[in-house]
Amino acid sequence: MGILSIILLVLFVIASLLLILLVLIQDEQGEGLGGIFGGASNTPFGSRSGNVLTRFTSILAAFFLILSLGLAWVNRSTDKDDLLGSVKNSTEAESTEWWNQTSQDKE
Repeated sequence: MGILSIILLVLFVIASLLLILLVLIQDEQGEGLGGIFGGASNTPFGSRSGNVLTRFTSILAAFFLILSLGLAWVNRSTDKDDLLGSVKNSTEAESTEWWNQTSQDKE
């Protein structure tokens, strides 16, 4: 799955750069959180019409999230990150009889 991981990573970087660019070039129609609750619109969450740039940004954000999940799924490891197994192994390694150690071992 090395090739698939590389392809997903390249698409992920491209999508993230495009998403940053699209967010930066959008104008401030809603004035942030203040526009949501105290905007000039009659609806409580502002105008829902949206232009092409806003719709493309939302589609690209969904694509970004799907790519993120795909990368996490492809790059998962089964045995290396076994949390319960590592805790069990470390507990077994630390369960020595510390009260039977001599004073020379403690120094």
